[in-house]
This record gives sequence, C-alpha cells and structure tokens, in this order.
Amino acid sequence: MELRHLRYFAAVADTRHFGRAAERLHMAQPPLSQAIRQLETELGVELFTRTTRQVALTGAGEVFRTDVLRILKAVDEAVSRVGRFASGVQGVLRIGLTGSASYRQLPALARLVKREMPGVMLEVHTEMLTPAQELGLIERRLDVGVLRPPTRHEGIAHRAIANEPLVAAVPAEHWLSEADTVRVEQLRHEDFIMYGAALSSVVNDAVVRSCLAADFYPHCAYEVTETSAALALVAAGLGVAVLPDSIRSAPREGVLCKTIEDAQPVRLVLAWREDDDSPLLRNLLEILEKEDIFLEGAA
Repeated sequence: MELRHLRYFAAVADTRHFGRAAERLHMAQPPLSQAIRQLETELGVELFTRTTRQVALTGAGEVFRTDVLRILKAVDEAVSRVGRFASGVQGVLRIGLTGSASYRQLPALARLVKREMPGVMLEVHTEMLTPAQELGLIERRLDVGVLRPPTRHEGIAHRAIANEPLVAAVPAEHWLSEADTVRVEQLRHEDFIMYGAALSSVVNDAVVRSCLAADFYPHCAYEVTETSAALALVAAGLGVAVLPDSIRSAPREGVLCKTIEDAQPVRLVLAWREDDDSPLLRNLLEILEKEDIFLEGAA
C-alpha cells in the first residue's frame, strides 16, 4: 500500500466524485479509478458504492476514512516538523555553563532564544567548568558551552561574550563589609573558599595569579565544586571567595560582593564544535551576532 493511494482515497471520500477528485489531485480520472480499485483489492473490501449518479462510502469505507485522515495528518505534521528542524527553527539546544554564568548569561540567553527561536527547547547543564564542557562538546553531549578559556582540545571554536572583573564575596559581618572596594593585598590573611584543585578552574588560576602579584599565596580553607556552595560557605562566615562579577546577579543573604581594584579579569566565551554544521547552531550564532552579544574583535 502506497501513501499516494491513501491520498487518492481521501480525495474521493471528500468529494464523493471521481472526476472532481481527479481535478483536485491534478491527474486523469481513469488512473485514479484504477488506483482505488487496486486499493480495494489489496484490502479485500469495497470502499465505495458506485452508481451512474453518485459515489458513496461503504461502512468499511467510513471506518477506513477515519484512520486514513489520521495517518495523513500525522505524515503531514512529521514532514512539517522535519522541515522546521532542517531550517534550524525547531529542535533541542544543549547548553553547558559555568556556575557563575548561570546567574547572568543564562537568563539573557534563555530570553533571546525564547524570543528569536520559539520552537527551540533549551536543555541546560549548569555548574560545568571548562574541562567538563570541552569534553561534553567533543563527545557531542553539548551543542554550545559558556566557558572560560583557554580551551585545550582541538576542534573547539569560541567567541568572547564578556570580560568579567573578579569580586570578593565576604560575609555580611566581615571587617571589609563597609568598604566600597578592596585590594587583593587586603585578603592576605583570609581563609579562601575555592574550587577543588582537581577541577582545573580558570577562575582559580586567575585568583592565584592575582594573589601572587600581591606577594602571597591564597590559603584555601575549603574546596567546593559549585559556585552556589562557595557562596553558602561565605554566608556561613567560613571564609571569602573571589569569583566573577556575574554572581552579583543572584544576591545571597549574608554575602556582600566587593569590587577588587587590582585583580585580573576573566574572559567568558561561547564555544562550539568547529565541525558542527547544524542549522540550529548556525541560526543561534547569527542571532547572537545580530544582537551584538559577541565582544568586538575578541576571540
């Protein structure tokens, strides 16, 4: 049984006239009548009663018509869906983000995708440091990542979307709570809350470089795997955390954020596989370009 035979049947069932159905289908009447006969032979039932004056559905034809219309609708919807997917206006976009990017960049990206790509669903993976995102991209578990360079794998393309200063997150009762800004040297004797050494954190590297430039090495009192955990420990008064400025977008009770005058900033980039030629990614990059999300002249 061929799909075209179902469409022939549906046209005759709708018009109750072989001549008008043939016109609708842009074909001659004899081949249409022959195709319907073949369909009836294949099914082993009569679908139409035919007289010189009219064509009517049999009881079997009425039952068959209900199922045929459902099948044709499903086929048409499938064709439409795959067309939208192929044009990059429908599908699932799997995105990974660092912990701090979840506070500022994720809401901005989600709003943009909802507005410009309403048929696209976001699958969001947060609290992923750069190495984990790189691996997710290489293994095709992620489509894009919001991460901090440098990247270590070949085949990863990226463009900068932010240069973030570092801020000191201190407890509300901290001795620096009244200061407008701080300098790295003022944190010399503090207990630091940092990402675990095994996580290869770009933020950790920037914090250590900033401290070394001030002639001391930060004392790590607690190691965490997530930014939210670092802020929770700060709120508990267990130390300070030096984190990207985007954490200001999610204020936490008991935590104050102080601008650090002399800390090294950290770059945030959007990354993707160089060999990813999906229309969905292409559309996303075009939209981000149009919205001036990328920093001018920055890789």
